[in-house]
Amino acid sequence: MAKGMILAAGQGTRVRPLTKDQPKPMVPILGKPVMEYLIEHLASHGVTEIVVNVAYHHQRIEQYFGDGRRWGVEIGYSYEGVREHGDILPRPLGSAGGMRRIQDFSGFFDETSIVLCGDALIDLDIGAALREHQDKGALASIVGLEVPLEEVSSYGVVVADEQGRIQSFQEKPKPQDARSRLASTGVYIFEPEVIERIPPGKVYDFGAELFPLMAQQGLPFFVQNRPFNWIDIGRVSDYWTVLMRVLGGEVGSMRMPGHEVQPGVWVGVNTQIPWDAIKISGPVYIGSGVKIEPGVSIVGPAWIGHGSVIREGAHLERSVLFEYTRIAPYMSFSEMIVSRQYCVNRHGDTLYAGDDSHPLRWGDARA
Repeated sequence: MAKGMILAAGQGTRVRPLTKDQPKPMVPILGKPVMEYLIEHLASHGVTEIVVNVAYHHQRIEQYFGDGRRWGVEIGYSYEGVREHGDILPRPLGSAGGMRRIQDFSGFFDETSIVLCGDALIDLDIGAALREHQDKGALASIVGLEVPLEEVSSYGVVVADEQGRIQSFQEKPKPQDARSRLASTGVYIFEPEVIERIPPGKVYDFGAELFPLMAQQGLPFFVQNRPFNWIDIGRVSDYWTVLMRVLGGEVGSMRMPGHEVQPGVWVGVNTQIPWDAIKISGPVYIGSGVKIEPGVSIVGPAWIGHGSVIREGAHLERSVLFEYTRIAPYMSFSEMIVSRQYCVNRHGDTLYAGDDSHPLRWGDARA
């Protein structure tokens, strides 16, 4: 089979405040970190040796995933940072630089390896992708996905011949300038020789530096065009859309936890819910330890994280509460992601709890 690498060293600045105190791969979807879905997916395709490069908030990732045995895999970590004036500071080496560092350290990538970004959900048939890579005799393959012409300006676009051999790249082209609709999904397959082409000890990037060079040199470098679900969480608005799609049942591989107590309403254990005194229309998931008071109305898609409290008369619509969030009485939250400290609307505008300049009131349900 192949070895795996998950890129998890980035800061996730474009999805703040979701990454204020956690790295982007730990942002939850249906109560599970994005990266957990990737590890499950790799394991289901027989990729059981995985290295993760880490930097910002790296302990959050390492404490949660440990050595990987819960998922039937072996996970190792490669920390990217520097010592400055006695402090250890995260300092990512770029997507390619991180891979070269691991190779120089241990020679881990001694066979075909698959690289995934730690902040996107995929349901790619990894076995088929590896077979195509080997059948073409590729040194490197990028898994691409056709996107609508009007969306090409959000992506790095791959330009290839009929055989899929990569000729060049366009970074976020205008639709009228695009020479292809094939977006790079950040899923790469490499032979060990590719890693030797990455300069050691440098910040170096696959997309901006290594790939254009390989295309120029005319190496056996291919793009695969295969249909699969690829859900990239680049911005807060993407994250909100993903949650709505998942709750709406559009992503087949993701199942709701809990028990379905009425059509489209799932509930965890140990909850306090006065069913005859609230209005609820699914899809809605209510986590364990949640308390809902009379007079509350919830319109799905909605996700109520464990330990949350929704006080009397509050209204929640197309929103997500992270764990232990308390919504004050008679408050109305629409199209929001709400945590104990902040809430952010679907466009990325953020409000903070305790700021009196807005009418919304919410806080920490643990006290």
